[in-house]
Amino acid sequence: MGFANLNPANAFPPSLIPHQKKMATDSNYLAFNSDATGDTNTFAQQYLPELYEAEVERYGNRTIGGFLRMVGAEMPMSSDQVIWSEQNRLHISYQAVTKTGNEEITVPVEDGKECVIRKDATIAISDGINTIKALVTNVATATGSAGSMTSVVTVKTYKVVNLSTLPASGLKVFVYGSEFAKGTNGMTGSVEPDFTQFSNKPIILKDNFQIHGSDTAQIGWVEVATEDGTSGYLWYLKSQSETRLRFEDYMEMSMVEAEKKGSGGVALDGTEGLFAAIEARGNVYNDFAGAAAPGSGALGDFDTILKQLDTQGAVEENMLFLSRATALDFDDMIAAMNGGYASTGAASYGLFNNEEDMALNFGFSGFRRGSYDFYKTDWKYLNDFATRGMIGDIDGVLVPAGTSTVYDQSLGSNIRRPFLHVRYRASEADDRRMKSWITGSVGGAYTSDVDEMRVNFLSERCLCVQGANNFVLLKSTV
Repeated sequence: MGFANLNPANAFPPSLIPHQKKMATDSNYLAFNSDATGDTNTFAQQYLPELYEAEVERYGNRTIGGFLRMVGAEMPMSSDQVIWSEQNRLHISYQAVTKTGNEEITVPVEDGKECVIRKDATIAISDGINTIKALVTNVATATGSAGSMTSVVTVKTYKVVNLSTLPASGLKVFVYGSEFAKGTNGMTGSVEPDFTQFSNKPIILKDNFQIHGSDTAQIGWVEVATEDGTSGYLWYLKSQSETRLRFEDYMEMSMVEAEKKGSGGVALDGTEGLFAAIEARGNVYNDFAGAAAPGSGALGDFDTILKQLDTQGAVEENMLFLSRATALDFDDMIAAMNGGYASTGAASYGLFNNEEDMALNFGFSGFRRGSYDFYKTDWKYLNDFATRGMIGDIDGVLVPAGTSTVYDQSLGSNIRRPFLHVRYRASEADDRRMKSWITGSVGGAYTSDVDEMRVNFLSERCLCVQGANNFVLLKSTV
């Protein structure tokens, strides 16, 4: 007796027989799509769908770290504040000087200090066009209220009758020497070397990953390749790996983006990051020329930056970390220096070993302009669409290479440090550079009765930007 009238749609599914190996057979497959009735539990599908176990890396390497490792160093400290002192300029000069008479000028003086121009010094007074040399005959004690202290300097001019040809304000003055009559006393007073003190405080960063104990019993295999170099079949630990990678990026992004507490409502002190330090104490250049007309404006902009570097520390070797658009602007700027490129638009860079039978190299990693060497690279942080690449207001940053000499208040001596470096809290009892530990009652941890595994991350650090006057931040106002 058979079942001639049995509806095939109501037929019993074949029995499922587990296989000892990862092998697709006709007895251990499950349906991945619903049937015509919408039943997602049907086993009527005959063959196993083609399943890609490997995870598709559609965003490539997603980490943006590595900038600070390239340009600086990380050093431990035991205090909750780092203080350093930087030298001031060697020579004496004043800006925003006013003329109060044909033989008198008034110079601004910082609160609590005296004018360091001394009697019998020879000075140059200029409005930027006309310059008059003069001998100082008297320097009055600084007077005025806080924030508006001034000192009156009386002079006798050398070549012209007096200061009448100079405007009443906007003057600049610098000391270039001294002159004394025979048989006179020496210079009155002395110029004591001064320094400027800076400080920064570390911030505490935290993150964690957690998974419930019951979820650890459901293993799903996916083949992955992570940014830290590991690959293979992972399960829930992939989330732990990504949490760690994200936290490591946060440690660097905080050192770049962080700001100290100001007039905002935050209760924490904050810390001074790279961008904030350059904007407060360094050089900011807006709207570096684009590449619409190669070399037409970019070179002029870059020469303006070089002139500014001349007025600062004039560090010979510098590194440029640029967005992709700005990096291409630099390539076009350098390429435009080739006469053939500028006149014919031909893709030939001549001196750069580009032969007709080889692939042209349109990128430059280093070049020299004036007395400066520059090494150029793309900064992924400025291109990543999930971070600064989404905003697009930072075109790049110029970082001086090498080290600077500063006075360390903790050590009580002069030390040499990279211009850019990270300090993190550490002692014999605890190293807070990058801590990670497991809590809970799952995954080998037995620290509580909570049915979960929690992976904790912590770091306490701050960034020291020494000699910020040698840094340049390229910003876009568009």
